[in-house]
Amino acid sequence: MQGFRKRLRAPEPMLGTFLKIPSTQPAEILGTLGFDFVVIDEEHAPLNPETTDAILLACRAHSMAGLVRVRQYADILRMLDSGADGVLVPHVSSPDVARKIVALARYDGGARGLSPTTRAGNFGGTPVGDHMKGQDARCAVIAMIEDKGALDQIDEIICTDGLDAIFVGRADLAVSMGVGMQDGSVDLAVSQILAASYRAGVPALILAGNSLEVASLRTQGATGFLTSSDQGFLQTCAAATRATFLK
Repeated sequence: MQGFRKRLRAPEPMLGTFLKIPSTQPAEILGTLGFDFVVIDEEHAPLNPETTDAILLACRAHSMAGLVRVRQYADILRMLDSGADGVLVPHVSSPDVARKIVALARYDGGARGLSPTTRAGNFGGTPVGDHMKGQDARCAVIAMIEDKGALDQIDEIICTDGLDAIFVGRADLAVSMGVGMQDGSVDLAVSQILAASYRAGVPALILAGNSLEVASLRTQGATGFLTSSDQGFLQTCAAATRATFLK
């Protein structure tokens, strides 16, 4: 399987979803269905370190990329040591923050703490130099753009050396802007962000609800998509079944 970080720049978009249920089974199911990646959501779900670690192992077993949305910068090291293919870091609102998260994820020129006896280092089976080089080559750092304050600095944020991609968080962006989702302001902001990523040649991920929305967002420069979550899939399918099953 080609590494997730390399696939970010492939011509064809990838499809992923969020994982919020504290179990390995949603990852196993999605992996068998051919999803390209999942984002384990430590920010908004009741996941502990042991559960996230097990889900990452399930992703690896099914050749599906496993990313983690972290709660705080200090979690980046733990996620990468556990074998995550990358991290989504919330609320990257300035170039300084972007540079900080890249440094925390990199050995070469960065500030990532070294422990090659983790899963990422094959539990000590990979020579230290190879481990460091390999991790720097495979681990993706993705900045979540979801704050009004990031808009005025978006070009500089996106051009941060070592940043692999951005993720446009429309819901939090709307809250930050203090506007409703229907007045067009958020759509304009999203277009601004996607245009900046396109100019810089930096991949841009975004949540989409259906194929029509995907097509529209691709024309604006989005290159990868997430849809729903394990909870969302369960709720939608269960509601539809409940509504029709006994008719």
